Amino acid sequence: MKLKLFSLGCFFTVLLAAAMAGAQALTFVDMAGRRVTTPFDPDRIVCLGPGALRLVVYLQAQDKVVAVENMEKANPGGRPYWHAQPQLRQLPACGPGGPAAINKKPDLEKILAVAPQVIFVTYMDAALADEVQKILQIPVVVLSYGALATFDETVFQALKIAGKVLNRERRAAAVVARIEFLRADLHARTATIPADRRPRVYVGGIGYRGSRGIDSTEQKYVPFDWVHAGNLAEGLPAAAGSHTFVDREILLRLNPDVIFIDGGGLALVKDDYAKQPAYYNSLKAFAERKVYLLLPFNWYTTNIGTALGDAYAIGKILYPGAFADVDPAGKCDEIYADLVGRPVYAQMQKDYGAIGQPVPFIAP
Repeated sequence: MKLKLFSLGCFFTVLLAAAMAGAQALTFVDMAGRRVTTPFDPDRIVCLGPGALRLVVYLQAQDKVVAVENMEKANPGGRPYWHAQPQLRQLPACGPGGPAAINKKPDLEKILAVAPQVIFVTYMDAALADEVQKILQIPVVVLSYGALATFDETVFQALKIAGKVLNRERRAAAVVARIEFLRADLHARTATIPADRRPRVYVGGIGYRGSRGIDSTEQKYVPFDWVHAGNLAEGLPAAAGSHTFVDREILLRLNPDVIFIDGGGLALVKDDYAKQPAYYNSLKAFAERKVYLLLPFNWYTTNIGTALGDAYAIGKILYPGAFADVDPAGKCDEIYADLVGRPVYAQMQKDYGAIGQPVPFIAP
């Protein structure tokens, strides 16, 4: 195997050197603080790690991708960029992907077999990126979304770096501008709503290393932040980053006015409700049927378009007057078309249900 890897490495090193010789080269600092030189506007790339492929789709550079991770192929639901670009499913695999592969040495032979000119990878330490680059003799560009499972403006820098390499700088600027426009619109609609008109809210069913039930939530749930909703989990201790598990007695004491359920955990919440209806109906939101479905956006890190769509759906539910002109499903399609190239809300609804719909729980 080592001899095979060495032979492939030598062969593709020659190909890469020839490509670099005939193309403009770029030198820049990536998001691991490494000085990297890549060809400008390469034709062949691979994307490794959470969200790397999504960024390339946002940049409308998916036609340059020559292989995808097995995780992408094995778990087709929940990620709008994957729904929008079905041709990616036909590409060969470049490694396993998934959470277990974060900051681990990738499958070197599979990468060499597809002969990329540039490797984009998220959440890889500088030392490992240097090692992989040295072995493969292929430029490795480290990108980042910042904090996992939320929205961090660090992702804008990732878009700008990848956009520069891929000759998509104008597109990167347009994507950043569109996201900022939508965030500003959400702020403008909700920032001046008086505190006494802001329902006390909670979101359950948030995925955390798998599907979770009603007790799984986020202290910093960005769709709530974007519409200035009163997230009752903000004052609770976090288990990891922003994520926390809420004791059920504490949830009873918090007693939210409105509860949202992440679609990824909806089945678990429904199953638990069937076992413990008295507990759930002791919660004001369940008793008054103010429990609503949201689409999961934390799927191989943040699907920004879905997080924005959730924010508009939440705004429509909490402040109907301020969002009277908004159809949440139509808004999702508008956002998806802007970011991933196609209006794929119908596929997301098929996976999880209609965004913002009341969740039908039956009282005993």
